[in-house]
Amino acid sequence: MRDDDDGPDVVEAESSDPKFVTALARGLSILRAFRPNEVYLSNQIFAQRTGLPKATVTRLTYTLCKLGYLVQADPGGAYRLGPGALTLGYGVLSGMELKDRAAMELAEVCKGDNHNVAAALGERYGQSIVYLSTYRFPNSVSMVFHLGAQVPLFHSSIGRATLMGLPEDKQDALLAEAQHDAAPEDRERMANGLARAREDYARWGFCTSFGEWRREINGVAAPVIPQQGNALYSINVGGFGFLNPPEDLLTHYAPRLLRAARTLSLRPEADA
Repeated sequence: MRDDDDGPDVVEAESSDPKFVTALARGLSILRAFRPNEVYLSNQIFAQRTGLPKATVTRLTYTLCKLGYLVQADPGGAYRLGPGALTLGYGVLSGMELKDRAAMELAEVCKGDNHNVAAALGERYGQSIVYLSTYRFPNSVSMVFHLGAQVPLFHSSIGRATLMGLPEDKQDALLAEAQHDAAPEDRERMANGLARAREDYARWGFCTSFGEWRREINGVAAPVIPQQGNALYSINVGGFGFLNPPEDLLTHYAPRLLRAARTLSLRPEADA
């Protein structure tokens, strides 16, 4: 999903796969419909955001309430996430030792007099990167570095760094997938983003995006590849460009970023 795409989840895309459970995918799409700072959603909003028929949504929300994943405010009213959904989320987060370690590393990367720089740990989700852990100063200028935020794979520094942690054939496959339904100008932009990522990574061991995702945002990022497991993460540091010019990120923050990436990957200095 593109970072600016508010369209429906197309769970039917996997209908040709005999192992794919469409009913489960539809139920999860209801839970994913909630956005930051939203507490209650109606069946109408669920239907709009998932693309599912209203009758299907009504059955799903009824079932999710019975299982404790949703709670209805009153008969015929809107729904909030129930304790079942929260238990699932916290169960996942509690098992993420990397996330706990990342919190300290992100704070170390941002240390200094510039209180308008922020950092994040992210993981790939489709064509986006989802922020799993973030660090920002309490008095910083507001930006997109918040838990759960999604940023694009080919245009952001953290997306490009994640790509560089993958084999080239996988990078090419993800590019082809992203370009499939994209407009011609977006296809070229995605290809340029991958080429830029490869050039940066070969030169520095990290990736950049200076106004290439959002004109006002600058960032640098490096992949984090844990020794255990096959998950791939990345960390970034950056912020508004007028407060975080490229030369500051390259000279002051990038070395810290690389050290943090090595630490989170549990790789010794000699392996860098």
